[in-house]
Amino acid sequence: MRIVLVGPPGAGKGTQAAFLAKNLSIPHISTGDLFRANISQNTELGRRAKEFMDAGKLVPDEITVGMAKDRMEQPDAVNGFLLDGFPRNVSQAEALDEMLQTAGMKLDAVLDLEVEEDEVVKRIAGRRICRNDSAHVFHVEYSAPETEGVCDKCGGELYQRDDDSEATVRTRLEVYHTQTEPIIDYYKAQGLLVTIPALGKVEEVTQRAMDALKK
Repeated sequence: MRIVLVGPPGAGKGTQAAFLAKNLSIPHISTGDLFRANISQNTELGRRAKEFMDAGKLVPDEITVGMAKDRMEQPDAVNGFLLDGFPRNVSQAEALDEMLQTAGMKLDAVLDLEVEEDEVVKRIAGRRICRNDSAHVFHVEYSAPETEGVCDKCGGELYQRDDDSEATVRTRLEVYHTQTEPIIDYYKAQGLLVTIPALGKVEEVTQRAMDALKK
């Protein structure tokens, strides 16, 4: 299957993408991984992307599209893939359509993880990270530490990242509504959109998505 996963920040796309890709036996292709791989491997696209990133500028669509195209042409993606973070806007969605048509392929579904904006803010702004080990993550409501502000695992101080502040989260949501949300209507017009309620346990959301794909 060839699937695109969309949804606002905090909807759980990364988590769901990993579970769905495993269940469907297809590679999980995320924009973040594409950039990291191309930059670490010093590819031409990676070098060009790094120039823009180092200058604090947005990476042009053509570079992102090029990275995605190269990755989708790898042997493990022959029978399908799950795209996470790409396409990010209508221009990229159109480029993806063109790529697939040229290769004689098409998307099977676009899964939209739906979650209320206030819930997104609560999820992200409530996160607390351990200063000693960033892998130790807590949440003030959903997975609170035994002692407020103290990591249960190592005793380190817990803090809120600047990126997780409510003001920053709401700014990220504005960017999502402006740049990415239009692709929902784009894919709805093609009859590809499947909306999945993203509230509940991780496995419950995964099961909803799997059930929807079977239909």
